[in-house]
Amino acid sequence: MGSLRNGNVNGHFDSSIQQGTTQTDILIIGSDPAGASLACFLASYGLKGIMVSRASGTADTPRAHITNMAALECLRDIGIDKGCIQVSTRGDCMMHTRWCHSMAGEEFARVYSWGNDPARKGDYEIASPCDPCDLPQTLLEPVLVRHATTHGFKCRWDTSFVSFRDLGEGKGVVTTLRDDLCGQEYQIRSKYLFGADGARSRVVKQLGLPLDSKPGGGIAINVLVKADLSHLMKHRKGNLHWVMQPERPHCEFGQMAIVRMVKPWYEWMFILLPKPGWDGPEPSQQQYIEQVKNFIGDNSIPAEILSISKWFINETVAEKYSQGNVFCLGDAVHRHPPFNGLGSNTCIQDSFNLAWKIAYVEAGHANRSLLSTYSTERQPVGHSVITRANDGFREHSKVWEAIGILPEDISERTAILEELHSPGAAGQRRRAALQAAILNTCHEFHGLGIEMNQSYAGPGIYIADEKVPFRMQGKPVEDPILYHMRSTYPGRRVPHAWLNKRCPSHQPVSTIDLAGKGHFSLFTGIGGEAWKVAAKNVMKRLGTGLQINVFVIGFGQEWEDIYYDWVRIREVEDSGAVLVRPDRFVAWRSREMISSEVSCEAKLLQVMQSILGLGENTRSGW
Repeated sequence: MGSLRNGNVNGHFDSSIQQGTTQTDILIIGSDPAGASLACFLASYGLKGIMVSRASGTADTPRAHITNMAALECLRDIGIDKGCIQVSTRGDCMMHTRWCHSMAGEEFARVYSWGNDPARKGDYEIASPCDPCDLPQTLLEPVLVRHATTHGFKCRWDTSFVSFRDLGEGKGVVTTLRDDLCGQEYQIRSKYLFGADGARSRVVKQLGLPLDSKPGGGIAINVLVKADLSHLMKHRKGNLHWVMQPERPHCEFGQMAIVRMVKPWYEWMFILLPKPGWDGPEPSQQQYIEQVKNFIGDNSIPAEILSISKWFINETVAEKYSQGNVFCLGDAVHRHPPFNGLGSNTCIQDSFNLAWKIAYVEAGHANRSLLSTYSTERQPVGHSVITRANDGFREHSKVWEAIGILPEDISERTAILEELHSPGAAGQRRRAALQAAILNTCHEFHGLGIEMNQSYAGPGIYIADEKVPFRMQGKPVEDPILYHMRSTYPGRRVPHAWLNKRCPSHQPVSTIDLAGKGHFSLFTGIGGEAWKVAAKNVMKRLGTGLQINVFVIGFGQEWEDIYYDWVRIREVEDSGAVLVRPDRFVAWRSREMISSEVSCEAKLLQVMQSILGLGENTRSGW
């Protein structure tokens, strides 16, 4: 790789680059879950760089909080899931979502949430070795930033992105930054620039990525509150509480609220939803505290406002995520409300998908063409996420209608509320409508499918040997939002199954934990010995130092399928093979062993070359 000192690439001086320009491999704009997790994942491959943020430190408001199993599996791959779980909230604190008149008052309805429904617990347990947790952004970001900065990344706060200049393939990017403390601008030259700078991304704006936007759902106001509600929560356990008071005059800036647990049970986020079209003057601190106390429902409880911030309910996704040497991720390319808890989870998965590809290109394991698969694979996921999150928001309107919070006239709202209590046909219809609307929220609070059902397609996946296209089977056919389908079809995440040794000597190990760790993995079974030889020879023939780990699963083999779970979901014969990428998505599979060791080797080599684009020059060109 050529020298970068003082703008010198392969001996040719570029006079347009300022003398003294700082040089680095990686420059990340933004330290939110997208940027910070990308730094962590890249660091796991030994890459180093700089991360900058306009903020003065990690997140000062909780914002994103539900961390799902798909994101935790990514963090688990580099061993920082334990640190995240340690500072998170789990278990019965996340048991319910409720609809109530006030936090201290009567309850309209409740549902189980986040895997706590007895009818759904098994679905969650067989989907992943991880459990969902409640991890506010204020606690997640410090874990990520700490890990990144102790593993090769420098972090610069109070630093604004100004502009960039992409010099072309193999030449990198020159980015102008501003130190906001002293106002001085300076330049950093990097191999790649990553825009993880949030919903008003300046990187996306300059890059000119086309955005697919639909009309937004208005504004919401986050009011972070310190209030000890522990004496109320014994019989009201849950981390989300919808508060609606139809028979009372509407508050213009908060006709209803989502009260979200931040720290049980003394710190809360009151997410105020104003009346549609509200554009009034900024409420005073006193007005905010009065409305918060109104929603608490007990004036004797002291409440202190810690911060107030506003956000817009967006439905926007970039039509592509990268161009040249610049890659964008996280909220910069997909913007949506927090329903289904998909925000930071999708950010982390963007980073996980992108990191191994950057690392493989830089190590010479793959051709630069592999980088194009980032946008190909993740943009459809982003589109599905923003659609689902906004659908979840819209579906709540049926609950609002049934409870009677929407009409402008207070007498009409009161009549609807009274009708919920009344006997007769009208009351029955009203209660049936409420029940149906409440139960329909399962798509938000038990949307295991939208969390785990991602399917990738394109050059990074090899499907030439598949006889039929992928199709959902079982319950996911009827409802792919609710139900996850485990499959080894190329492009699907490798299924989780517990394994152990023939003579058990430790805790069971998940297939999830055997895969990943920065390497390709190949799973086979009895009669598949040729795949082990093939993998060894293919590694030699590729000659780049790339590693393919082979795991033999079966009776009396290296790994025992202790619950006969893998054999039911692997969808190949004992002698078959399932090739898994470093991000734990299935790259290719063979139903059974091909005729000979030579044939197995030839096929595996063909597959690896196709996925990694190795028909061309394998070096990054830097």
